[in-house]
Amino acid sequence: MLSSEHRQLLTDHFAQYISDHKKEFITRVLDQRTRHITMVMENIYQSQNASAVVRTCECMGLQDVHIIEDQSKYQTNIKVLKGSNKWLDLIRYKNKNINNSEACFNALREKGYKIIVTDPSPECISIDEVSVNEKMAIVMGNELNGISSYAQQHCDLRVKIPMYGFTESMNISVSAAICMNTLMPKLRNSSIGWQLSEEEKKDTRLQWFRKAVRKSDIIEREFLSKLGVSTVSKSNS
Repeated sequence: MLSSEHRQLLTDHFAQYISDHKKEFITRVLDQRTRHITMVMENIYQSQNASAVVRTCECMGLQDVHIIEDQSKYQTNIKVLKGSNKWLDLIRYKNKNINNSEACFNALREKGYKIIVTDPSPECISIDEVSVNEKMAIVMGNELNGISSYAQQHCDLRVKIPMYGFTESMNISVSAAICMNTLMPKLRNSSIGWQLSEEEKKDTRLQWFRKAVRKSDIIEREFLSKLGVSTVSKSNS
């Protein structure tokens, strides 16, 4: 684990390999990132759907996406992702012989998140009525059965997307986009401190610089070696 001083030195070192335009772009995107709202995908089995949700979350400014893999392994479609997964933190829950939905919910609650599941049932409240005052995790269930019984029983709130046609549900990636497009403008127009903290920004900037610089693992290793730091460097893959 690098010290705060070494991380800053490393960030400054990487900066000389990145154009001013790219650094300005990274700063603008970083200023719009949030962990106040996060997305949870529970047992999504179609790679194009999972990838589309990740891409939507990145476009909308979310920094974290949580992935539960009890029944289905997270798989990606690079044509759909368009590289969006490089700029997010994907937190995967895939341990064997445990309820990974429970593990995910517990981890989120420890960080102060309210658990909100999407459900087309008539008794659920509309996503339009959801307040953004509290940190929230939006849970999307799988394509066939929706959210799990555990999620149904242990969530804090169940919400629906208003629909006016014959079809009972929408594709998960469309649902995620509608939820984010409903909630994020509310958040950005609020007085809530929704942006990343300064420490989170520093950590994320270094993470992104690693992604933006070719052969950053080699550059990092050589730089830290000159500083006398023996920490194993992080790959840019």
